[in-house]
Amino acid sequence: MRTALGWFKYLLICLVFVFGAVYIDLVLRARTAFYEGEKFLAWHANPADKKAHFQARYTIAVAELNRDLKAGRMDETEFKQRTSLEEFRRDEAVAESSLKYAYHWFKTAVDLFSPPDSKWVRLSREKMASTKTMWKAELDAAKIPYEEYMLE
Repeated sequence: MRTALGWFKYLLICLVFVFGAVYIDLVLRARTAFYEGEKFLAWHANPADKKAHFQARYTIAVAELNRDLKAGRMDETEFKQRTSLEEFRRDEAVAESSLKYAYHWFKTAVDLFSPPDSKWVRLSREKMASTKTMWKAELDAAKIPYEEYMLE
């Protein structure tokens, strides 16, 4: 039979484990969000990489559709419709603002994964401000009207 002190030690160990696991989870999620934001910033700097990425995803999706067509799991009409849908998805993804997504990934790291104020949250906070400024400049250059609340 355990004493009260034994139960207290057991409970303390469990709490340390749970809080440690939560801390590690939040830091890793913040890191992932930061790197996603960095990916979109890199795509802003080099749109050809972004286009190649989505073209590769499109090619894979069409190959799967071709397999389904040849296996008889869909007819020619459905194949054409689904291929058109994949083309639309690819084209829309390429046309979307990379800065918008970069800003929102950095914002996700700051808003959802802090505290703790990890290295990734601090880096995201820094990048978030500059990315938002670049995004506003992009919207202004395209003459797209916006209000500040729309960017959040």
